[in-house]
Amino acid sequence: MPKPPPAPIEAANVVAATGPFQRGIIPPLVPPDPGITQMHSTAYRNPDRLPPGAVLVVGAGSSGTQIADELSRASRRVYLCVGQHERPPRRYRGKDYCFWLGVLGLWDAETRDPAKAHVTIAVSGAYGGYTIDFRHLAARGITLLGRADAFADGVMHFAPGLARDLAAGDANYLSLLDAADAYAAREGLDLPEEPAARVVEPEPSCVTAPILRLDLRDAGITTIIWATGFAFDFGWLQVGALDTRGAPVHRRGITEVPGLYVLGLPFLSRRASSFIFGVEQDAARLAKHIAAGG
Repeated sequence: MPKPPPAPIEAANVVAATGPFQRGIIPPLVPPDPGITQMHSTAYRNPDRLPPGAVLVVGAGSSGTQIADELSRASRRVYLCVGQHERPPRRYRGKDYCFWLGVLGLWDAETRDPAKAHVTIAVSGAYGGYTIDFRHLAARGITLLGRADAFADGVMHFAPGLARDLAAGDANYLSLLDAADAYAAREGLDLPEEPAARVVEPEPSCVTAPILRLDLRDAGITTIIWATGFAFDFGWLQVGALDTRGAPVHRRGITEVPGLYVLGLPFLSRRASSFIFGVEQDAARLAKHIAAGG
């Protein structure tokens, strides 16, 4: 006999703390092809689980870059699409990137720059943590490409601007080093100098002569990994609390539906809100609000 449905659970207050990374996005760019495996970065496990052949990684945020790096270390031929990005140092002058974000007050930013809404962050904790440098990856054999722009007749087309996006990533990286140096000098911190952190490697040929079109079969590409981010999935929250995009409507975690709250979303109250360590302040504030009767 079929199991009976679970009994409903009633509560005076509900906190939806499911976070921002719920549904992986795969752009409808490349139609299904029996000769090419397509997957979101969340489905990737290791190089051995992929079919033999070259791999195209679309998206150069933290996940895409780390996957491309691992595949390259496994002697795979790798193509990596790089668009707009921030490229922070993993560590600088003996301190972790998160330390610098904290002392520079960047975790407490209350709003995101609209111009950076779709800018990814490339930073890695793999192999003990290291600062991502796309030129270094290219020197190791990864072919850098611009943003995937269109696909037709087996050919992927890439937007121009790869060199510009790399330069913008460098500017972001160097600006944080400058801010960290200024803070250390101002506060009298005895931290080791790190001049090597400012060394820029030569531009690889894939940047000086960028590839704007690539026939996937001719390149031997058998797998496309879409490291293209996530969308909210609050379809289960059928209480009239979502906007037209399916995102919760709230003010610092408090929705217009009495007793319904959200937690762990980007910039819920500040930049740190969607991080494990950063959710603490929002959780404490919502708990106090609920305890006071909402």
